[in-house]
Amino acid sequence: MSEKRLKFKMPHVFVLLMLIIMICGILSYVVPAGQYQRVHLDPADETSRMVIDPASFKYVDQTPVSLMTALSSLAGGMSQAADIIFFIFIVGGSIAVLQKSGALEGGLRRLAKGMAGREVAMIPVIMVLIVTMTVVMGACEEFIPVIPIMVALALRVGFDSITGTAMIICSTSTGFACSILNPFNVGVAQSISELPPYSGWQFRLVMLAVMFGVTIFLVCRYALKVKKAPQLSAMYEFDRTREEVVEENEEMPFGAREKSVIAVFLATIVMLVVGVLKFGWYFSEIGALFLGMSIVIGVVAKMGLDGYGQALADGMADICSGALVVGFATGILYILNQGNILDTILHGAATLLQGLPSQASAVGMYVFQCLMNYLIPSGSGQAAVTMPILSPLSDLVGVTRQTAVIAFQLGDGISNAITPTSGVLMASLALAKIPWAKWAKWFLPVMMIQYAIGLAFVIAAQSIGLGPF
Repeated sequence: MSEKRLKFKMPHVFVLLMLIIMICGILSYVVPAGQYQRVHLDPADETSRMVIDPASFKYVDQTPVSLMTALSSLAGGMSQAADIIFFIFIVGGSIAVLQKSGALEGGLRRLAKGMAGREVAMIPVIMVLIVTMTVVMGACEEFIPVIPIMVALALRVGFDSITGTAMIICSTSTGFACSILNPFNVGVAQSISELPPYSGWQFRLVMLAVMFGVTIFLVCRYALKVKKAPQLSAMYEFDRTREEVVEENEEMPFGAREKSVIAVFLATIVMLVVGVLKFGWYFSEIGALFLGMSIVIGVVAKMGLDGYGQALADGMADICSGALVVGFATGILYILNQGNILDTILHGAATLLQGLPSQASAVGMYVFQCLMNYLIPSGSGQAAVTMPILSPLSDLVGVTRQTAVIAFQLGDGISNAITPTSGVLMASLALAKIPWAKWAKWFLPVMMIQYAIGLAFVIAAQSIGLGPF
């Protein structure tokens, strides 16, 4: 009789965060309560940001949280993170309206046909288009329906299904890792860290150019290898038996209406960049911009009132889990503050790291974020869990907060292309009909190279004192 093997299954992210909240509640009975004094960075300016006075830590009377307080932490977290949560809802719904118009899918199909006979050149062109949408507006799930199109296209020109899938997944994961204006990870992390919106974009642009350039090279090199020797592909046998993954005769319109939608989208990106860099736009203004974009697209695409409302609602529903993760994660901070143990944890971590070079502390933050993404694949959720602790910790150990955000986004983005806890990845692989194990075997060397590049940029960010603080 064969013995049954117990297999560990990662709990749902909501369950995981609730467990962490309960553990933090228990810790409030065990960990000594303590507090740092928060002071204005400029004592003469009451509007300057609040920072921890590293010499002010003291232990205070124990304040263990009750069961009712622990259960109330979700409501408290939702209330504290309300601006971020509603921003995510608005942007998610607006992007869904753009997707519903069919302009993106029609444009990609038109591009694919136009690149016939220039197979290798097609790869960087498509990947650059996808990464652009990811780094500026956090597009990711929106490309899931495009996976079968890219797989069919790759097979038609002599590549394999991994190549077609990599054009999408590698672009979105690298885009998240090197985000410049992505509201879902950089925007949330910088807001929590009290950094100016999208500051440090020049450094991130260089980081994107290097990491994405290397990623494109690796995908192109692999595509050429399997085109020359198809049997080297892990998907060779299955790809030979595939029927067309997508009906090539099914035409997606890309006429004046769809081109107008793309023009509206591009105009929105331009206004986003100008608004953030010149006028200091933040969540309210950016959310208003995306909502306005969705209304214009709804009119241009002739969706009708009900069609527009349904597309907006569907988009908000699709992103609901990711938005609520922020509230659940903020509940952890709520419990730590109620129990007065957050500062004790910060004090312990600062004492442990005391005496180490600041670059070593920055690397430690990077490794921590890389591991955390396997538990919490949501970028905004991971930011809400980690940045309230790492931001003040960075002040105590001499790491700039901007470097801490760089460490977060790299750790959050790179492993998005391999973590099995990511619903987006698993849905994409299911549509591509690629087993996770075969994809992971191909992507693992790419990920190791990206991790090394990320490590170099974290060290560089801290070495140059990437700021403004």
